[in-house]
Amino acid sequence: MQLYTKTQITPFNEKIDHTTPIFSIGSCFANNIAERLAGAKFKVCASPTGILFNPESIALTLERLGSLLAGDSKALPTIDELLYDNGAWFHYDFHSSFSRPSAEETLQQIHAAITDGANSLQEAKVVIITFGTAMTYRHIESGRIVANCHKQPQRLFNRQMMGVEEIADRYVKLCNGLLKGKRVIFTVSPIRHLSDGLETNSLSKATLRVSLSLVAQRCDNVVYFPSFEIMNDELRDYRFYADDMAHPTPLAINYIWERFTESAMSAETQQLITRIGQITTAAAHRPFNPESEQHKLFCHKLMEQIDALQTKHPQLDFSEEKGYFSRYL
Repeated sequence: MQLYTKTQITPFNEKIDHTTPIFSIGSCFANNIAERLAGAKFKVCASPTGILFNPESIALTLERLGSLLAGDSKALPTIDELLYDNGAWFHYDFHSSFSRPSAEETLQQIHAAITDGANSLQEAKVVIITFGTAMTYRHIESGRIVANCHKQPQRLFNRQMMGVEEIADRYVKLCNGLLKGKRVIFTVSPIRHLSDGLETNSLSKATLRVSLSLVAQRCDNVVYFPSFEIMNDELRDYRFYADDMAHPTPLAINYIWERFTESAMSAETQQLITRIGQITTAAAHRPFNPESEQHKLFCHKLMEQIDALQTKHPQLDFSEEKGYFSRYL
């Protein structure tokens, strides 16, 4: 008996493996997937300027990184662009995690993130872009759409929803320009923006989905991964949502991750991920009796497994795990 409808996903023509540099940008769901990629020992850079929700802020960030790669020093913000409130300096294009009590320290953090992000984007063979909402906040005084309002008064912003063609045109240009030669994987975040209301959230997600369909039709290097559809059709139950009724639970994220690996990776890479997971899980385990011979034998066995994997896959970094196991040998 079939009790749910499984989302049909066309396997990617070009697979991701551990030699593939990956750049991920967008909503907090983009970070969720990037964390799992990093945990599986993939080389991945995640949202260098912090979490971004709307397509325009993501596009502006990509363009900023591209400008820096082209040698444009104006891509680096100046101290005059920073604002001060609640004991910290901030920039509207960057997440609050960059805010510091000192303007100089804030700017230093921002410059380092942009530089690292630009280098990672240049190196990346695969770019994962996750849209969270089509809703934007435009700063009235500057006329710019902001990435983060930093809890500033709402009277400073105009709230607007981007249109389908507006988003599509923006990203067709990016995919055929700055991102040309890279594989671009788009997805719509399954996280619900309940602050907008369910009706507006539904319209926003539909706008994003239709726009990405147009981008995929117009760009040969674009594929779409249906994380939003998996959450809403396969996992259509509130038990897969956290207490806020907006974010997926770890179980739901793990399931979507599994569907992603099935689509984007070969069977050999999936098996390698399993072996890596066994090692990282063992390294996270805290033994009851770390001085016992049994635990020493266990650590020796894991060190041998790491050496065997690194002989075949020298790009894998197990320095943290090797450091842990070697303490008991």
